[in-house]
Amino acid sequence: MDNIIEYLKSSPSGNFFLLAGPCVIEGEAMALDIAGHVLSIARALGIPYVFKGSYRKANRSRIDSFTGIGDREALEILRKVRETFHIPVVTDIHTAEEAEMAAEYVDILQIPAFLCRQTDLLVAAARTGKMVNIKKGQFLSPEAMRHAVQKVRDTGNPQVAVTERGTTFGYQDLIVDYRGIPEMRRNGCPVILDVTHSLQQPNQTTGVTGGRPEMIETIARAGIAVGADGIFIETHRDPSVAKSDGANMLPLDKMETLLSHLTAIRATVSSLASD
Repeated sequence: MDNIIEYLKSSPSGNFFLLAGPCVIEGEAMALDIAGHVLSIARALGIPYVFKGSYRKANRSRIDSFTGIGDREALEILRKVRETFHIPVVTDIHTAEEAEMAAEYVDILQIPAFLCRQTDLLVAAARTGKMVNIKKGQFLSPEAMRHAVQKVRDTGNPQVAVTERGTTFGYQDLIVDYRGIPEMRRNGCPVILDVTHSLQQPNQTTGVTGGRPEMIETIARAGIAVGADGIFIETHRDPSVAKSDGANMLPLDKMETLLSHLTAIRATVSSLASD
């Protein structure tokens, strides 16, 4: 798929788009199961859908945390999802050297929040010609993200998006400042709200990140109401056994209700804007 931005805006009703999937690829069966389930809901609601899955988790609190099943194996599974369902896929990269490798398999390269100021990484991702989704650092203001966006554009790649994922609030919590969504939209690129990572509770003494999944719908509703172009959600059949970030994931069986509610809110917001 050559122009991902065009695809993300392709809903006939003007609906938001969705990036959703497991935190990390745990195996082929689970990836295909989640992708197929979410796609059926998204199609029924007119939501352009991108499957999300990390092929490797590089930022872990403890050395014994699960990081992946192997880079090439996980990337091949992402390709299988893409070819099976004919949908774009997104994964995150961590070093400039990974950009070219991952670009062979996916449509969108995602820059993790902690790495959003890394010039070499942004430039390498942009030079692949793939769309680049930049997570806003938990330590940055929304206004500061214009510099990261410009780094991508300065390579000649216009396909860039920014994702809000909460701002550090104390040592073990995050908060979403919804003023940042319209602020970042001033950059002329899609703005995505990462609902589930915004509900993380990092830096726990156990070395395992906590979360507030009961607040997922609250955060998502507010994001759509203030004009987020897209929503990012990590999901799993059973978050309690997920190998990464299960504490803040949405159970897969709750996806349809959530997306239906968000679609209704989007329709209301759009009708008010046209008055």
